[in-house]
Amino acid sequence: MLDGWRAISILAVMAAHMLPLGPARWAMNGPIAANGMAIFFTLSGFLIVSILLRDDDILSFLVRRFARILPLAWAVLAISFLVKGQPASVWIANFLFYANLPPFWLDSWSSHYWSLCLEMQFYVAIALVVATFGRRGLMLVPVAALIVTGARIITGTDISIVTWFRVDEILAGGILALILHGSFGPRAAGWLGRVPFWPVVILFLLATRPELPWLNYIRPYLAATMVGITVVRPIWGLSPALESRPANYIAQISYALYIVHHFTLFGWLGAGHGWEKYAKRPICFAITFALAHWSTFHFENRFIDWSHRVAKARRARSIGHAAT
Repeated sequence: MLDGWRAISILAVMAAHMLPLGPARWAMNGPIAANGMAIFFTLSGFLIVSILLRDDDILSFLVRRFARILPLAWAVLAISFLVKGQPASVWIANFLFYANLPPFWLDSWSSHYWSLCLEMQFYVAIALVVATFGRRGLMLVPVAALIVTGARIITGTDISIVTWFRVDEILAGGILALILHGSFGPRAAGWLGRVPFWPVVILFLLATRPELPWLNYIRPYLAATMVGITVVRPIWGLSPALESRPANYIAQISYALYIVHHFTLFGWLGAGHGWEKYAKRPICFAITFALAHWSTFHFENRFIDWSHRVAKARRARSIGHAAT
């Protein structure tokens, strides 16, 4: 089920970045990209909090997360920065994942890395919380989410790439994990099962429109509710698609799709005006999917397998110490 949402999120982001969505006067590309990212962040928060609820070994957690993110992200960054000849300040800010913070060090080719910055900052922050307070520290997730959303409301920030104005989308996914894992009692998950699904979907789609800033403030919670409903009960016509083999495949390569796709939009492939430019988009899509497939199954998997071996060895040592 979650793989299906991951597939929807990456396809929405790619479509918004690579295709004209509707008449220009409707300005749909930005909102659709924001919808895709909200789903992606919800899934990320759900995954991370679920992992830490099951296993609060912080070192294993960080090894697995860094092995998942860093190899491809750093490799592509290095290639693009060498080609463009970026200064050291840009290299450092992007490689250490704070380029999305003021005064901003995002490069035009890798501007989509702002979301990776947000992710990595969240990984480190949540690891520090759990290292300090244990699993009970995860109960700070709802508090942090409300503080961030409150800051957005007070400052009138309906959407932003800055961590303290956007991380509530990840934290909302964390709240969903706490609900479904029973941290708020057995009735909380049952409540999700009674929420009507399609009205939430409509509100979520509207929650990225600039004309409705007040609805933008609850976008994180609409995304989490929408995903959560499909976890606790099947949705006629949608659940089979979310659980389909194509959705599973796209979810598997989704990270590489996200990293690679933006780089195909520059140079000759991105040159031209109007339909001259968009006529090349099938080539961009073909290159993106081919590279993402190769990266996922022949490059990234080496590091992911290594991280799993590290985590498994740590668990074995921990069990051995406990037995003695």
